[in-house]
Parts: sequence; C-alpha cells; structure tokens
Amino acid sequence: MPPARLVQTAREHGVATLALTDHDTTEGVAEALAAGRRFGVEVIEGVEINTDVGEHEVHILGYLLRHEDEGFQAFLRQMRAGRARRAEEMVRRLAALGVRVEWARIQEIANGAAVGRPHIARALVEAGRVGSPQEAFERWLHRQGPAYVPRLKLTPEDAVEAILRVGGVPVLAHPGWASSGPIMDRLPQLVAHGLAGIEAYYPDHTDEMIATYCAAAIRYGLVITGGTDYHGGRLATRAPLGSVSVPVEAVRALRARQRLRRQAHAGDRNDDGPRAPGGGAGEDVGL
Repeated sequence: MPPARLVQTAREHGVATLALTDHDTTEGVAEALAAGRRFGVEVIEGVEINTDVGEHEVHILGYLLRHEDEGFQAFLRQMRAGRARRAEEMVRRLAALGVRVEWARIQEIANGAAVGRPHIARALVEAGRVGSPQEAFERWLHRQGPAYVPRLKLTPEDAVEAILRVGGVPVLAHPGWASSGPIMDRLPQLVAHGLAGIEAYYPDHTDEMIATYCAAAIRYGLVITGGTDYHGGRLATRAPLGSVSVPVEAVRALRARQRLRRQAHAGDRNDDGPRAPGGGAGEDVGL
C-alpha cells in the first residue's frame, strides 16, 4: 500500500498516530509525513530491522530517528541488497524444486520496497502455485522449508546501536511472536546496549503476555508501545488498522525518551563522565 494511502486509511479507521516502520527501508517516510499533515494524522518516522538470534528471528523497531542520515541509509542499503540476493537464491531453489516464479514479477510486487518472502509468496499465489501466501510459507518458505535461505546475519544489539546512532528510540517488536523464540531471556543484554522500549500491545499477544511484557517494561524502565503490525491486510497478523488500542502515553513516552537521549548526548560532548545507554530506570513508561 503506498504510504499516502496507508495514512488515509489510518485516518478512516480512527487512528490518531501512525508509525511507518517498513522493513529495512525508510523510503516511504517523507510521503507518509506529508500525508499525515494533509489528513490530520500524527506520523512518526520509523523503521523495522530484521535480526537473528540463533535459529530465531527478532525484529527491532526504531522510532523518531533521523531517517535521512547518510550513514544510516548506507546501512539500510546493505540490508536491502542482502535481502535481494537472498530472494533471488530462493527463486532459484524454487525452480530447482519445479516451482517456477518470475523474479521480475516479484520485484514489481515489492514496488521499490525491500524484497522479502511475502513478495515471493504473493508471486506464487499469482502463478497459481498455491492458494494463499500462508500456504507458500508452509510449503516452501518457512525457516526449515526447502526454499528457505538465511538472511544477512545481524544481531538485535547491532540494530539497537544503529538506531541509537541516528537519535532514534529502539524498541523490541512483538516479543510474543512465534519466530522470536526466548527473546525475553536476552532482554537485560539488549537494555544494556540501549534498548528503550517493548511492544506489548499486539494482535497476537494474550492478556497474560501483555501483562508479562508490561511488567518487564516497568522493571527495566522501558517505554511500552504497540500496534497492529499492519501489512496491507494480507500478511503478518492481518489485523485491521486501529484494532489494537494503544495508550496515548506511549507516544509521549517515546518522545520523552528521545529528548532524554539527546540531552545525554549533549552532556557527553561537554562531560568526560560515563553515560548509561537508554536513560534511567525510573523514566515514565507508556502505561
């Protein structure tokens, strides 16, 4: 969905604040910000970075970052190039399995976005090879599937640090997501690297899971965030925009954390004393 249309749809669904967090790209942010001013939606610039912990996939969100920073853009280009090479190899593996799909069509479906398995899955549906993207994942594209190819390896700590370098607020995405594995065991290590938030409100999270993540946020002084993880209604959670209620305090807490980090960095430039990453444990969280 084009960024401007996404913002318009959000407005139609009663969304007051929308963070655009595409995977490994911020190329839609400028259009979304302009559309937000046009449609009366507060748009937060963001990104979602895919990382790995062993055999598990972990996503790190970055909010309120300086998305036009050239060093950060070079980092994202490297990530996207790795995605493209990976996708091409998956297409070759599918062909070897007798399942042909056109690489050119996959690129058209991606429409400038970072190419990933969902685009291959949609191309497989169009080619009549499967009845749904979910079936494509179940048969060929899941992590142990015959056409699966690992991504360029990046740790969650690497992603957190990349986001911090451009003044952003790094947040652990959907920790209850099945592919994330035991990521909560790694939370203290991520916090030590500067993780500033945790996505508690999420379509696939049960009330018990939400309570667990909120308790962890309070323990570690993290901002509590949430969202629908909307991917156009056909992929990921497939939850409608605005269907997950997130307290408005979450946005205020993100902005407060960003201000604290800027102040800390300003202090670092004028003070030889050490600074703890991520702010203090007593900071307000978005409850």
